[in-house]
Amino acid sequence: MFTGIVEEVGSIARVEPTGLTVAGPKVTSDLKVSDSICVNGACLTVTALGGDHFSVDVVPETLRRTNLGALKEGDPVNLERPLALSDRLGGHIVQGHVDATAAIDTIADDREALLITFRGAASIMRYIVEKGFVAVDGTSLTVVNCALDRFSVTIIPYTRDNTVFRSRAVGDTVNVETDVVAKYVERLASVPRGPADILDEL
Repeated sequence: MFTGIVEEVGSIARVEPTGLTVAGPKVTSDLKVSDSICVNGACLTVTALGGDHFSVDVVPETLRRTNLGALKEGDPVNLERPLALSDRLGGHIVQGHVDATAAIDTIADDREALLITFRGAASIMRYIVEKGFVAVDGTSLTVVNCALDRFSVTIIPYTRDNTVFRSRAVGDTVNVETDVVAKYVERLASVPRGPADILDEL
């Protein structure tokens, strides 16, 4: 589990047909092979370590759901190690299970902050609500407002300077993970109740 508080902006050192090698001096300080690591919001497994680099496998399902397949050598990526039980939950509960990608529609100055609007598919927009949580490229953010096909967030200067948002532009594709609680609520509300469920309540 992660919090969406990005620890470091790493960079892609090498792109392989089935994986990535990432440079991240801070996160590699205590990483071990088989540990989880969040890369642009996608939870991946460390398969190899060397100096300040780590390698991960990227399977077809991950490529279908995320922007990892479009990464090139030198591209920046958000990195976060898993939450320890003794840590503060500074962001929100992020699983690293990216639902889909969205495209940056607009970027506007909002005094010292940035107001960024993303255009997303109906499959994710149904779970996004005003003032709710969303993880964009692994960054925990609060939804400012939303419509049927888009939502917006405010990026404070610190977040802009210490995440991949410092290099994002209109048209870029980002990874989106919606609030897992909304998905469970929808599932529980939509599953037909059988006789056994009714008897349990009597």
